[in-house]
Amino acid sequence: MRITQVLGAALLTLGLAAAPAAADSSPSPSPSGSTAAPASAGTSFRTATEVEQGQTATASASTGDYLYWSFPADAEQRPTVKATVKLPQTHTAQTWQVDVYDGLRRRQACQYGAQTRTADAGTSSLELTCVLRTVRAWSEPWANDPLPGTYYVRLTAVGVQTADLGQPVNAELRVQSKDIGGAAAVGGRLAEPLVPGVAVTARQDKDDSKKAAVLASVEPDGGWSSGWWSDRWVWTAIGGVLAALAGIGGYALTRGRGRPSPVPPNA
Repeated sequence: MRITQVLGAALLTLGLAAAPAAADSSPSPSPSGSTAAPASAGTSFRTATEVEQGQTATASASTGDYLYWSFPADAEQRPTVKATVKLPQTHTAQTWQVDVYDGLRRRQACQYGAQTRTADAGTSSLELTCVLRTVRAWSEPWANDPLPGTYYVRLTAVGVQTADLGQPVNAELRVQSKDIGGAAAVGGRLAEPLVPGVAVTARQDKDDSKKAAVLASVEPDGGWSSGWWSDRWVWTAIGGVLAALAGIGGYALTRGRGRPSPVPPNA
């Protein structure tokens, strides 16, 4: 009877632990829409237009311009950058390219996707895609792994002919991420995300009389986690419960029927 009660309590604990795991596997929520999508792009890293994930940013520019946007990406996310370029009616063959840089302005390679595409003469539009590697909460200093912080997107035409320079184009950018979860969790974490101005803000926290402007104000929904939580904790708890159940079951099978009955004395 006691073993049955223990098994029932353990199964109840297992069910409660599995519930957060199912909720954590859902994709990251989209922005609430309270912030209007930007309708322009920057011309350098310092003037990059901030974009929230899930928004569709637009910009009007000229062929040959460099268009810059920035967006936040947290640990255990795999961002996907999609850019659409609408070309004028008449143009020669053009090659467009989208590049993504992390908070240290290191160029991040695309895991897959059409990062560079050529639009033949008469093509009205083209689409570019760059799927980054999963953002890690911590990495070795010599590694080039994606880390939590601000990411920069640069969209431009390469090898443009003189006849096409200055022609008007319209661009759209959209960034979405897939939550990978505990499969990408690591042991360490960054002290602060790689966000422009975060070091200045940390110094100003000790002196409230001076306030410094933060260069990047967009952050993921719910703030920066820096890898402090992942569903790996849930699966670790489930593993512990299963190990306890296995121990209880093994004890129940091997303990026998208790003490042997005493041998009655010879009459």
